[in-house]
Amino acid sequence: MDQLALLFALLLGAVLTVPLGDRLGVPGPLLMTLLGGVLALLPFVPDIEVPPEFILPLVLPPLLYAAVHRTSWRQFAANKRPIFLLAVALVFVTTAVVAAVAHALVPGLGIAAAVALGALVAPPDPVAATTVAGQLGLPRRLVSILEGEGLFNDVTAITLYHVAVAAAVTGTFSLPAAAGELVLSAVVAVVVGLALGWAANKLSGFLGDATLQTGLTLLVPFASYVLAEELHGSGVLAVLMTALYLSSGRAVDADDVQGRLVGQSFWSIVDTLVTGVAFGLIGLELAVVVGPVSGRWDELLPAALAVIAAVVVLRLLWLLPAAWLAKRLHRRKDLDEDIPLNWRETTVVWWAGMRGVASVALALAVPLTVEGGGSFPERDAILFIAFAVVLATLVIQGLTLPWLVRLLHVRADSAAERELERQLALRCAKAARTRLREIEAAEDLPEEVSEALLRRAHDVGVRISPDIVDEERREAHSKRTARMKKVHRLGGELLSAARHEIIAARSEAGVDPEVCDRVLHQLDLRSFRV
Repeated sequence: MDQLALLFALLLGAVLTVPLGDRLGVPGPLLMTLLGGVLALLPFVPDIEVPPEFILPLVLPPLLYAAVHRTSWRQFAANKRPIFLLAVALVFVTTAVVAAVAHALVPGLGIAAAVALGALVAPPDPVAATTVAGQLGLPRRLVSILEGEGLFNDVTAITLYHVAVAAAVTGTFSLPAAAGELVLSAVVAVVVGLALGWAANKLSGFLGDATLQTGLTLLVPFASYVLAEELHGSGVLAVLMTALYLSSGRAVDADDVQGRLVGQSFWSIVDTLVTGVAFGLIGLELAVVVGPVSGRWDELLPAALAVIAAVVVLRLLWLLPAAWLAKRLHRRKDLDEDIPLNWRETTVVWWAGMRGVASVALALAVPLTVEGGGSFPERDAILFIAFAVVLATLVIQGLTLPWLVRLLHVRADSAAERELERQLALRCAKAARTRLREIEAAEDLPEEVSEALLRRAHDVGVRISPDIVDEERREAHSKRTARMKKVHRLGGELLSAARHEIIAARSEAGVDPEVCDRVLHQLDLRSFRV
């Protein structure tokens, strides 16, 4: 099996583990990690060879871009305090504690290299946490905390990581210079991210076609990451700013239905495939990581266990007072932010702090050599400890988090969600009726047309939430919906017959296949409007 065949095997596994994970109740990322570990044990599977400098630019941009589009700028703004406590302050504290533990237990591991290890294991993985959280039906506020923490802690951790690696490679470190680099990195990233977001939005309007617009969105996160890195900024923060700009209300065309459907489908596929490959690489790299340290078990295994304990315990020790302080401020100032409401929710947020793709990508991206040609200090030990932390948290916490959620009865407030859905349905119906009155004032509509449009405006809200009307009107709407469904079903059969005819014509002699494809495309679009 060569490298290309191995990549195809991982892509196939990424697709198959989604339904398999749903049936087994096991997170897909965990199954992909186990699959990678099984492949690594097979003698005919080659060791994966990816240059360290390519790991971060290839893996992180699409994953971060897809993750940002599942949330909103308002959530980040409203939750700035919890995000700062978890994604900035806790990352600094975790980096410092892990660096101290590793430096004390691993002979030959310098301070700079130890800080690099601390930075790369500090950030919980947003992909693993939100994937598991989404399957468990956790309250939205907890998912928002995990998403915000997972995205912004990567920014903090990767910036610290780059400073530490540079110090280890060059052998020099200056605190003022490092602080200045952190500030400059953030400023450059914000400018680059917003500028590329604005440019991509303008270019998207010029392209017009939904397929071309979606293709542009694939290029944008890579461009944002690489350009920011070239200008000595944070590539991760640049991708976040670009994605947040493009997902904001100013950059969203409400009437671009086709573009939104195509884009959501495309990024769902990309997210599934890239996530699967990334977690599969975690398992595949085990042989590469374990081999070089096979003679140092008595030295590195205790160090790895100590780092794992530090990472897990420190998160709990940090979350308990942080959640208490957030609740006091929340009650005192009536702040609109997402916080854990009790010790059970705090416990779930703690146990959801799994490490994953970012930690592995940063570990594999550690340079092989330093200035002068020597080997990077204890690179093999760093990789071993990093993989131990990732596997321990991903496997143990990933498998037991569903059990913990059920035990503590932490569930989303379905009644509140239904009420929000009802309020949104009312707003939709009101907006449609307001627009109808504007049309009636500008145009001379026949009475039967006005009545039909008024029913349609009302149905906009009823389709979303039938509870907004009384029983009699709900029953009338149900009958109309049944008739419409029947028309839709029968109309679909008519369109199906037409599509079969065009596909048959496509293989006939003298028929231009491109013309057939255009006609088929029109029939497909018509299917949305039946």
